[in-house]
Amino acid sequence: SCDFQFLANKILMDLAYVCEWEKRPKSNHCPSIPLVCAWSCRNLIAFTTDLKNEEEKDLTHMIHILDMEHPWDVCSINSGHVENITCLEWDQSGSRLLSADADGHIKCWSMVEHLANSWESAVGSVVEGDPIVALSWLHNGVKLALHVEKSGASNFGEKFSRVKFSPSLTLFGGKPMEGWIAVTISGLVTVSLLKPNGQVLTSTESLCRLRCRVALADIAFTGGGNIVVATSDGSSASPVQFYKVCVSVVNEKCKIDTEILPSLFMRCTTDLARKDKYPAITHLKFLTRDMSEQMLLCASNQNNSNVECWSLRKEGLPVNNIFQQISPTVGDKPPMILKWRILSAANDLDRVSAVALPKLPISLTSTDLKVANDTKFYPGLGLALAFHDGSVHIIHRVSLQTMAVFYGSTSQRPADEQAIKRQRTAGPLVHFKAMQMSWTSLALVGVDSHGKLSMLRISPSMGHILDMNISLRHLLFLLEYCMVTGYDWWDILLHVQPSMVQNLVEKLHEEYMRQNAALQQVLSTRIISMKASLCKLSSTTVSRVCDYHAKLFLIAISCTLKSLLRPPVLNTPDKSPGDRLTEICSKITDVDIDKVMINLKTEEFVLEMTTLQSLQQLIQWVGDFVLYLLASLPNQGSGPVRPGHSFLRDGSSLAMLRELMVVIRIWGLLKPSCLPIYTATSDTQDSMSLLFRLLTKLWLCCRDESHPSEPDDALIDECCLLPSQLLIPNLDWLPVNDAIIHKLQSKQPVRMQFGKPPGQGQGHPASLQFDAFVRAPGQPKIDHLRRLHLGAYPTEECKSCTRCGCVTMLHSPNKTTAVKQWEQRWIKNCLCDDGFGDAVADEGPPRISLGKRGEEKTRTSDICHYSISLGSANFFSRGPVHCPSDLVGGRTIF
Repeated sequence: SCDFQFLANKILMDLAYVCEWEKRPKSNHCPSIPLVCAWSCRNLIAFTTDLKNEEEKDLTHMIHILDMEHPWDVCSINSGHVENITCLEWDQSGSRLLSADADGHIKCWSMVEHLANSWESAVGSVVEGDPIVALSWLHNGVKLALHVEKSGASNFGEKFSRVKFSPSLTLFGGKPMEGWIAVTISGLVTVSLLKPNGQVLTSTESLCRLRCRVALADIAFTGGGNIVVATSDGSSASPVQFYKVCVSVVNEKCKIDTEILPSLFMRCTTDLARKDKYPAITHLKFLTRDMSEQMLLCASNQNNSNVECWSLRKEGLPVNNIFQQISPTVGDKPPMILKWRILSAANDLDRVSAVALPKLPISLTSTDLKVANDTKFYPGLGLALAFHDGSVHIIHRVSLQTMAVFYGSTSQRPADEQAIKRQRTAGPLVHFKAMQMSWTSLALVGVDSHGKLSMLRISPSMGHILDMNISLRHLLFLLEYCMVTGYDWWDILLHVQPSMVQNLVEKLHEEYMRQNAALQQVLSTRIISMKASLCKLSSTTVSRVCDYHAKLFLIAISCTLKSLLRPPVLNTPDKSPGDRLTEICSKITDVDIDKVMINLKTEEFVLEMTTLQSLQQLIQWVGDFVLYLLASLPNQGSGPVRPGHSFLRDGSSLAMLRELMVVIRIWGLLKPSCLPIYTATSDTQDSMSLLFRLLTKLWLCCRDESHPSEPDDALIDECCLLPSQLLIPNLDWLPVNDAIIHKLQSKQPVRMQFGKPPGQGQGHPASLQFDAFVRAPGQPKIDHLRRLHLGAYPTEECKSCTRCGCVTMLHSPNKTTAVKQWEQRWIKNCLCDDGFGDAVADEGPPRISLGKRGEEKTRTSDICHYSISLGSANFFSRGPVHCPSDLVGGRTIF
């Protein structure tokens, strides 16, 4: 049994914020029964409520989707379900949602134009009149294990390893097939497969020959590609049944095969003294979807609950001596059987109202119980139990030992044994009816019996108070995990204090530099986004955010412009034109741009005139940015750190700008109108040659990163003269948005209402330091991706990243192929939210706002963290920041 120890003087779990519906005399928002919620790896939350009409006769079953960074910006969807919604499930990418109801209908919701507050249901399936009790997406075969014991290793491959795990169903070539599986109350299992052509292939089969009522069920997956279903009829006197389900496609039809696995009886029912004490099984969960060998069960009566953890093991079957004499080989290798064994139990608890399980794939080993006894806990080893008295307990998922306790406003706070046994006060208590843990297990969201949403922080290491170094190591380990998987790291930022930012950024960079060159290239943009989001949390580092965003944008432009270069002869074994450009520019250090051009094959730079003209806005940004950096060189070092400071010592970024200046110069010979426009005091001045000469001198100073040198006085003097020769442009840096994450650093709970942003207050301290971060009301807006001016009141539909404030038009006004190539990068991704490949998923979540003249709506963009789009901007950041209200509505995103 488990002895619940109430931990004193240890802030292991605290309330971050609360968001509730507007109070009305007759509230039309009411919790649904059952109430369900789901948390995606993109930190989007989906939960249900029912909407009453004025007569309170009919109910509309609503699905609400919100970003945890902007919980008040809730997107409410009329689900169209006739009966109560019983299940919600996000896919592995965090951008599609399944909903199932008590009438057997299942709907698949996806983002419209990758906007996280615009959803539609195009496909689904139905088992007419048969309520769905369990639902899950089929497994895609991707599983990354965390090795906590190797958190100090230098190689990411040692900390995080790909686990051999087969998809539930594969297409030709081994590609996983998408689809979902559901279990109905009458004992049916239904599988729906999404074919590449958009059709849905559905099949339904009975779990066993003798169908029986299924009150509770859960679904898990095995490494061999099979599916395990656990069911209970709700009575603790009945066995918990397990079935193996195999899915295949035969002759263009879905085939389901089932097999009965060993069952179990809860221990509390086999004890004669307590067999009738807990008559109903109220919760039945596999510990994780990827682990079908461990099960959590909860049996309850009206006042109390009993929780048990079970494990499925292989055991030898004893063989009688007679059979051993007949067949001696049998005695050498006794036959093996699968048998459920109880690991631990927690008895006589208050009645459990909700269970939340961890999603971190930490493999449980034989040392876990020792780890629990030593109170050395790590994120992912604890699960959450909510009780009817309003309290929430985090307990170890194997030993069931208490790791942290949170008391709600109505729950009792016992100080001794007598208080623990004290009777509850009369009247209904507010408690969580549904809970979900974040994907790093550092946060917990709960929806209570009044429909209110609460966000709780969970300590990075529970069981004892950590010093700063150990706490930083835990946060660093989880940041690295998010960087590798592409998961969103907003819940980690909940625990980052301003004093930690500098150390975290430095240590994250050190760990990144220890990886091999190939992995560094894959993660290059993600670590920049992660640094930007961290630096936003401290006023001493916030000036770097602009530089990180500018570097991301510079990388995106460089990749796009270089990709337009084509060799004159196809299938040449030589290097690509872009690689040759980089090589030649690094070797030739001449300050004359025309002498550098002579060494290039100009035929590789030939493009259509319309293509060159369509790129002028991006080319203009490069020219303006070079001029801004050089003009700011004399001022760096005096006064506060200004945006662009880090570029003056960044040899790789200066080399990239130098290469782009050469490319632009060559294109200017073909199409002079594509050149950047400068306002000069002399008509005969060659502005590009001047800037290239100064840029080259600055680049030579920091070319060798191990031995950089300071710019000489002659260079500084020339840069001082730039304002008298050229008009210095005002760059449009992204403002530092006053997001909820900044309000949570005080550790005081923030209370909000859905649909109403919290008071802005004085904003982030950075906005008081730098004019670059201040955006006056009515100031003209700019399309940060296309570099087009939209005016103070855009007439075009615009989307805005609620994380970094990046604003761009929803639909492209340009049909040129080169511009489409550029815009293709940002259909799913924002500059602050780059990713790589499809190692884990193929879509992700940022948010977007839509603005029209006289009406400001907000939409949210699905920003994919997994596609290789090397992008960013001097005004973008991937940190937890929302779009300000004057910037097209100010929604949240990811």
